[in-house]
Amino acid sequence: MRSYYQFIEITDFGPYVTKLILAFPDLVKAGEICTDQFCVYTRILDREGNQIKMPENFIRRDKFVPAEGYRVIGDAYPSDAAGNRAAEGRFVTLEMKYGPLYPCSSALAVDFTNINGHESYVDSVNVITQTKEIKTAQGTVRGLVFDHCARVMNPAVDRWLEDVSGDAEMPLRYGYFVPQRGMDKRPLIVWLHGAGEGGTDTAISYSGNKATALTDDAIQSRFDGCYVFSPQCPTMWLDDGSGQYGTSGRSIYTRALKAAIDEFIARNSYGIDPDRVYIGGDSNGGFMTMRMIADYPDFFAAAFPICEALYDASITDEEIGRIARTPIWFTHSKDDPVVDPEKYAVATYRRLLAAGAENVHFTYWDGIYDMHGQFQDAEGKPFHYMGHFAWIPVFNEDCRTDFDGRPVVVDGRETGLFEWLAMQRRVSQG
Repeated sequence: MRSYYQFIEITDFGPYVTKLILAFPDLVKAGEICTDQFCVYTRILDREGNQIKMPENFIRRDKFVPAEGYRVIGDAYPSDAAGNRAAEGRFVTLEMKYGPLYPCSSALAVDFTNINGHESYVDSVNVITQTKEIKTAQGTVRGLVFDHCARVMNPAVDRWLEDVSGDAEMPLRYGYFVPQRGMDKRPLIVWLHGAGEGGTDTAISYSGNKATALTDDAIQSRFDGCYVFSPQCPTMWLDDGSGQYGTSGRSIYTRALKAAIDEFIARNSYGIDPDRVYIGGDSNGGFMTMRMIADYPDFFAAAFPICEALYDASITDEEIGRIARTPIWFTHSKDDPVVDPEKYAVATYRRLLAAGAENVHFTYWDGIYDMHGQFQDAEGKPFHYMGHFAWIPVFNEDCRTDFDGRPVVVDGRETGLFEWLAMQRRVSQG
């Protein structure tokens, strides 16, 4: 039995196993390592050790097959234990091809046959077989098999801590990030996950949709350091007590969520500025973002709902008046097949304007495409994501236009969503 490390990267399309790092018996040099010296076979198991079935097509999801097969190796080289390329080393890193076109590359799974199914991290069980001999400093090695995962590295997740709220009636699990920059009191971003990221695997709440980007230097620098708080609900934020999706506009989690936010702020009162508490979320979490600013209109400094699912017809005129008091930046895509923007965000946006909302923006995409060269389709074109995935341009800081397609301009300068968010401050009541 030989050991390997597994490296996970949080991408626009979720977490993927991108590297396998082999603990080699001898020192090897770069010129002696190539991709055709190894073969990787992967089986995907749940945390109980059961074989997982995955969609044969990640977009259509109408046929399911056992999650196992050969991975494609994109590059191979000597490295250190963290997978950093080196001229020589006692480790060999295999960079794996990954993404929606590569089966068994995802680090999470969900019961796609269940409408209320939740995502969870999986166990990627790999057998890496040496298929050609390799010259080392001590001689030649052949026939090595690496089949014991000694460590899983997920750097974006490792920056977070986890806890559970102290609410006696409805405690909520949550992940949180403490900023590593800035000395004065800093803002807090409350991030609310989508429906698939509920459940009990807390890390999914902030990594399933790349909310880990909120802790990256690029976005953190917009605020000179910012706390991030990502609570997780056991079912879905849209749950009005029925356990089903609906259009009532109510949630059984509203009170418990506000209590969890209050508790987190109180525990970190030395570092959090209560006048710069921002709230955002995608889909189901976008619903809850709207629900919270309707129910607590003078608490949040600003909101950024993404493909939000609060049915406009369920929002009263009184609630529109309350929501209008909070600065909002909507994001949605016209081709969203899950949440019809005309019945949700677009209708609400128009009512807010009519109600006199003074600080409301809306980036409205024609479709969600890969704009940064990460994923391509089978023809080599930029990958066209499902239109519901509007969080992708948000976390890539691509949201810079308003509903009319023109750039958002503040104080004579074009600005993006997170730059705008950092400008917002609650006007203290009383």
